Amino acid sequence: MNKKFIKYVSVLSVVVVLALVVSGCAQTGAHMHAPTGGPYGLIYKYLGVPFQNLILATAKIVGGKNAYAWGIVIISFVVRLLLLPLSLNQQYKSTTQQEKMRAVQPQLALLQEKQKEVKDPAVSQKLSALMMDIYKKNNLSITGGMGCLPLLLQMPILIAIYQAVQYSKQIGSAVFLSIPLGKPSFVIAMVATVFYVIQSWMSLQIVPQEQRKQMQMMLFMNPMFTFFISMYASAALALYFLVGGVVILIQQALTNYVMVPKVRRETDEYLKEHPIEVVVNEEILEKIINGSSNGSAKAVEGTESSDTPKDEHAKLRELNKGKQNIDKK
Repeated sequence: MNKKFIKYVSVLSVVVVLALVVSGCAQTGAHMHAPTGGPYGLIYKYLGVPFQNLILATAKIVGGKNAYAWGIVIISFVVRLLLLPLSLNQQYKSTTQQEKMRAVQPQLALLQEKQKEVKDPAVSQKLSALMMDIYKKNNLSITGGMGCLPLLLQMPILIAIYQAVQYSKQIGSAVFLSIPLGKPSFVIAMVATVFYVIQSWMSLQIVPQEQRKQMQMMLFMNPMFTFFISMYASAALALYFLVGGVVILIQQALTNYVMVPKVRRETDEYLKEHPIEVVVNEEILEKIINGSSNGSAKAVEGTESSDTPKDEHAKLRELNKGKQNIDKK
């Protein structure tokens, strides 16, 4: 359930951003007229224009040939730093849940093993209910404490930066180290992707060994997503991802070397005072499985005996009488 939820949220987020960027990629750098009506007009008015003005103001302060690019970098860095406490809080909750999951893992592994062996749908349903009990009675979240709020909050920023470059001739025609901001850049896309690959690798180091194979695909979706968007969007948007990659590396370092050791100590102390409640063991599962099997067998026997009609017994008696008369003769 946890893995499915994470998968659905990740895929949904990718689809939303892809739809946003790809829908206007063909126009990037064309500096078309800004939308004035409908939902796109409202988005541009309340997101694109403010970010446009912010980038222009920052560029004016910075000055120089690459001023507009540095304006995007500075604004992106400030935005990601503002989101950092929220991201760290979500990471703390997720890590705490992950450590508690380690304690109940033997019960979950045993239950999953028995579920593979069971063929009876009724028994399988009972075992699924027991899995929910393990989570509930041990105060564990089905979603693993994972939150998508930081990701959702970034969506307006992505839209704003995209539109700020899309509809501003000054920003769209600016360059960063001779790279046009209004066109895709393979170099910036690759550098940004490398940061996210390193971050994904660091994330795997704090995941339990038995869960790493399950997590690999999900963790490396982020670099793939970054590379795809950066290759098709403007270099300005790729710069936002690049800055985000730097900040997320800082966040991951704090998680690996500060947060995780602290959470593990706290979880150990908590479990000493609140031991894990045993919901399933071999004996409980055997009773459920064998009890249901015996009940099914008895039901089948009862059905067979009740399905034999009385007239069938009468016919058998008549046949036996016939055989006895033949024998006497």
